[in-house]
Amino acid sequence: MNQSLSKDVLTLDAQQETDKICSRIKNLLTKQLKRRGLVVALSGGIDSSVSVGLAAKALGPERVVALLMPERHSSDDTLDLSKSVADTFGVKWFHEDISGVLEAVGFYQRYDEAVQQAIPEYGDGWKSKIVIPNVMESKGFNLFSIVAQPPEGPPVQKRLPLKAYLEIVAATNFKQRARKMFDYYYADRFNYAVVGTPNRLEYDQGFFVKLGDGAADIKPIAHLYKSQVYQMAAHLGVPEQIRKRPPTTDTYSLPQGQDEFYFSLPYDKMDLCLYGKNNGYTPEQVAPTLDLTPEQVQRVYDDIDTKRATTRYLHLAPQLIKEVPEIE
Repeated sequence: MNQSLSKDVLTLDAQQETDKICSRIKNLLTKQLKRRGLVVALSGGIDSSVSVGLAAKALGPERVVALLMPERHSSDDTLDLSKSVADTFGVKWFHEDISGVLEAVGFYQRYDEAVQQAIPEYGDGWKSKIVIPNVMESKGFNLFSIVAQPPEGPPVQKRLPLKAYLEIVAATNFKQRARKMFDYYYADRFNYAVVGTPNRLEYDQGFFVKLGDGAADIKPIAHLYKSQVYQMAAHLGVPEQIRKRPPTTDTYSLPQGQDEFYFSLPYDKMDLCLYGKNNGYTPEQVAPTLDLTPEQVQRVYDDIDTKRATTRYLHLAPQLIKEVPEIE
């Protein structure tokens, strides 16, 4: 393979893809999962919006429930955007503010105490997020920092010691697990199955919380690159304001792009790097397409391998000491 990677490799036939996914959803629901409908957690983002659209198209909106589960740190527009998706596709929705649950388990206090290890003055009225350098800035080590905005004055950025970083991530994982608890409450209530909403980039690279947003009965877009999810969104009629909204984790109190926190590059370039690596393209063949150097693409390739290795645990089912042959 000598040619450079084309930017068009991720272009898909959205109608054909929709038909294929919807057929598979109906087959899985009827023959394997044996459930009457689907529950989807709506975040106001592109992935969950497309997942709701596909679920409604596959089963009819009357057999889909959307859950809107913001909390104190969520973006101000999360709830309204999520409602607009549910209304667009005509599905029933329920609003569960999970702030009380998070307060009860001590999330907000645990989070603040972890941040205070790096920024002692952090407290009421502050907002924050954690960030990593992108591939253009990285020297080979992805060291996390905390960016904090006080009620008045300029933002503060400090390098995070490992202990503080682990405690922040462990605390924020409460959010995904609390939401999943409600997912399965509604699934049990209606005899529905739970939809997981990762795209291929997130699924491949372990960008999910085990037994949080990683827990689901069906993941209908896990084979689609993020760029392809946007194509599906346009085809399905996801509201324009969501299609134009920059991808965000909506996990921290400050706005945070996924490339600030986890991925080496913005999703469109990251998609092409992942596709290139998956399909045998060398860094030299990928670099001109992305306006990067081969050395930078190699760093991304290495980071892909590292994340696959370190997040393999997230994909594993519970490990048995000895197989139980009657249960397969």
